[in-house]
Amino acid sequence: MRTWREMRGFPLAVQLLLVNQLGVNTGFYLLIPYLATHLGENLGMSAAVVGIVLGVRNLSQQGLFIIGGSAADRLGARGVIIAGCALRTVGFALFALGDGLPVLLAASVLSGLAGALFNPAVRAYLAQEAGERKAEAFALFNVFATTGALVGPLLGSALLLVDFRTSALTAAGIFAVLTVAQALVLPARKVEPSGSGVLGDWREVLGNRAFLAFSLAMVGMFTLENQLYLLLPDGARRATGWDGAAGLVFLVGTVANLALQLRITRSLKSRGSRAGWIATGLAVMGLAFVPPVLAAGAVPVLASALLLYLGIMIASPFVMELIPRFGRPELTGTYFGIFYVVSGIAAALGNAVVGWAMDAGEHGGRPWLPWVCCALFGALSAGGVAWLRRRGALPTPAQPVREKADA
Repeated sequence: MRTWREMRGFPLAVQLLLVNQLGVNTGFYLLIPYLATHLGENLGMSAAVVGIVLGVRNLSQQGLFIIGGSAADRLGARGVIIAGCALRTVGFALFALGDGLPVLLAASVLSGLAGALFNPAVRAYLAQEAGERKAEAFALFNVFATTGALVGPLLGSALLLVDFRTSALTAAGIFAVLTVAQALVLPARKVEPSGSGVLGDWREVLGNRAFLAFSLAMVGMFTLENQLYLLLPDGARRATGWDGAAGLVFLVGTVANLALQLRITRSLKSRGSRAGWIATGLAVMGLAFVPPVLAAGAVPVLASALLLYLGIMIASPFVMELIPRFGRPELTGTYFGIFYVVSGIAAALGNAVVGWAMDAGEHGGRPWLPWVCCALFGALSAGGVAWLRRRGALPTPAQPVREKADA
């Protein structure tokens, strides 16, 4: 009830974007976790081809975030959000209707491009509409996103009892409904010119050394968040011998998020600095991987999941609130886009390290290795943000960093 009361205190556009994120994550996780199985088992594709299809989708999204961010700044976030959801509708429908590799590659490109468009645009629009309540808005955004990440796989599992095509068409239908709702409800806003060309905008953002240093420091956050889909589910399955145990990880997180996210953000917002709480959240995310090192079994793994979600709840809203404050309001979308490109590349490298640690730990009789590796990622990221804070390189709510600060 607290979540709904808080939500109603925001403008209608913000309310729609929150529900939109619930739908986006529901539709995405309804399909994507089961795509590899469909390609390999149902269509008989080799592991290499499956990897290409999935890799093309990921590359299309991660590599083009900067395009989506710039488009939001120059064309208006509303139109980019609508275009992104429409493209995701087409892409997911192609996954349902196409069996050949060219069609599947086209579906991967379209669905990846869709994410590259609406992800930075949604965050830019939310930051602009929320005014001084950005932290609370992004806290709610986190709640709805986490809920969708739980509902999606559950709904997908049920629909797969029929077949994959039904699941994919349902996902496409969700994005189609979201597209129509956005077109009807989201108000258009006047786009302020940035005063330079696209390349000039990129040079301005990439020349902001404080912002780039912060983006790189966040590698721990994105790497550790991704362990909700890699290390933690694997640990839960190994501890219980039950494949369904992975779902408990998401259940723990969703319940904790619904109960605590808004309380945490509201409480911390009035105490201490935003950057200090980001560093604290990253440290908690790192500590989350200590329990499975100290003891074996399902309880330490679930304790790890709970602590990880707690760290995300502490840090994430303030990270999203901080990013637009690094530069001019006219470049909010570009800042979000480049942030996701830089941190996405860094996190991909981090995930490769964790994957190596999982393999090395299993083959070398050192099951603790990937957990220690993740704990170190959290500690390094927390230390990086704390160092930037001590250098005065990070903006505060009252004073954005508008110059190329040393970091």
